[in-house]
Amino acid sequence: MELLRFFTAGNVDDGKSTLIGRLLYDSKSISTDIIETLTRQSKTTGADAEIDLALLTDGLRAEREQGITIDVAYKYFATDKRKFIIADTPGHAQYTRNMFTGASNTDLAIILIDARNGITDQTKRHSIITGILGIPHILVCVNKMDLVDYKEEVFEQIKADYLEFSKQLDVKKVSFIPVSALTGDNVVRLSEKMPWFDGSSLFDFLENVVISHDEDVQEARFQVQYVIRPQTEDLHDYRGYAGSILSGTLKKGDIVQILPLDTATTIERIEKDQTEVHEAHAGEPVIIHLQDDLDVSRGSSIVRADQQPFSDNTIEATICWMDNKPYQSGQKLLLQQNSFRSKAAIKAIDARIDIHSFEDTQANETMELNDFCKVTIRTAETIAFDPYRKNRKTGSFILINENTNNTVAAGVIH
Repeated sequence: MELLRFFTAGNVDDGKSTLIGRLLYDSKSISTDIIETLTRQSKTTGADAEIDLALLTDGLRAEREQGITIDVAYKYFATDKRKFIIADTPGHAQYTRNMFTGASNTDLAIILIDARNGITDQTKRHSIITGILGIPHILVCVNKMDLVDYKEEVFEQIKADYLEFSKQLDVKKVSFIPVSALTGDNVVRLSEKMPWFDGSSLFDFLENVVISHDEDVQEARFQVQYVIRPQTEDLHDYRGYAGSILSGTLKKGDIVQILPLDTATTIERIEKDQTEVHEAHAGEPVIIHLQDDLDVSRGSSIVRADQQPFSDNTIEATICWMDNKPYQSGQKLLLQQNSFRSKAAIKAIDARIDIHSFEDTQANETMELNDFCKVTIRTAETIAFDPYRKNRKTGSFILINENTNNTVAAGVIH
């Protein structure tokens, strides 16, 4: 069954958590015992409604007491057509890093806009981050339509304003739905209160929207996670390279290139679930055996010889600085890309991105928490990569403080 990953973002109190709760509740994706628990908890919070649907995603006690969502909350549900993973990301500007990580692996962005307030700086910030991450589809949900008397002209004005703003973003598709998360209008069923809207409900949209997944990437990419050498009597000469196919398809007999060795060889056989198979596809965990005995180790890439990625010691990327401590020039870092790890250094901070205007601004030699910057990174070992917009699996990475082992940044390669 096809999987759709999507995230929600918007201003604080725009109703993100309530929208997800309404979607799950009205689509009957919540078990009876959870509904009973929510009913009891809603009474303790003093919620006006019989059930405070926001509690489905506001899972932390501190968040509930403050009435906000701080961390990224994940929910899972399925229909007859699809499986879904929802990331409910925080709205506050100081939690930009949470949104960046929550959104980085999704196929669709749902941007909520309060019908009373229209487009805000937060709306722009969330949309720009979506653009930086190359998420292929944005769905703008104009929420709280019940508070503007379901007026068509309010929705159409916000739609026109957003389309004008989004021209600067590299987004393939933008869609719009007017909703009321609190009352359920256009969430699972079309609302009779907005007969002027000729689109689908949010639920129908999610079930039917066409999204390109990482699995659709044609170039074969495999990265070694573990070298298996049992060295027992029965398996004395066994040497297998375990990992998951990141994208594309690899077959027995394929001529492949081993990176960073830059050496060609042939796939001798492929094992999946302890059974030899002729080919393996994106997302499948396998063990690959090569015809030649080469110095292949954890982090090495196996790619088809006619579908090679870029390979270099220098990359240009956009990163989100995620550490509470500012970056200082010369800081010792490790770059981690899947199972590949190398010592690294930021050679230049080329520009700082204004996440309210999407303009490049002048950078200095430091980066603060939640800063977005275009940087040039030098790695000690050659890294095999694709641009992030072409292949998310090989075009993304994290930076780790070599001394503390803390993750300090996440990035996408240009």
